[in-house]
Order: sequence, then C-alpha cells, then structure tokens
Amino acid sequence: MRNLSQNEILSLSSLLRMETNGLAVSKAVFRTVSDQKLREMTEAGISACEARIQTLQQFLVENQIVQGGVQ
Repeated sequence: MRNLSQNEILSLSSLLRMETNGLAVSKAVFRTVSDQKLREMTEAGISACEARIQTLQQFLVENQIVQGGVQ
C-alpha cells in the first residue's frame, strides 16, 4: 500500500473520533428509549457503528498507520 498523506491520516483520525463520539451518544440515548421499535433501531445503529469502528481500527493497524494496535 502507498504511504498516506498527512491529510489522509488526519481525515482517518477525525472519522474514527466522530464514530466513537457517535457511539457514545447512541449508547447514552439507548438507555432512555422506551419505544420498542426505536430501541431496536437504536441497537442496530450501535452495532453498525461498532462494526465501522472495528473496521477503521483494523485498517489502521494493517497498514501500519498506528504502532502497537488500537483500543
């Protein structure tokens, strides 16, 4: 793989931060949702967000953009 520019690395970092913040908000909102259908939709959104975060982290590690893995 080619080396990424600083702008690309910054964009990936921002995207990961955005997804992580969105996940935190979704989890906080999930606790307050009483409608069953909305809870199911929120839960599906949380699962999708977790998958996107995992994929981004895997990309960062596999392409040696971060050292030592990510949490």
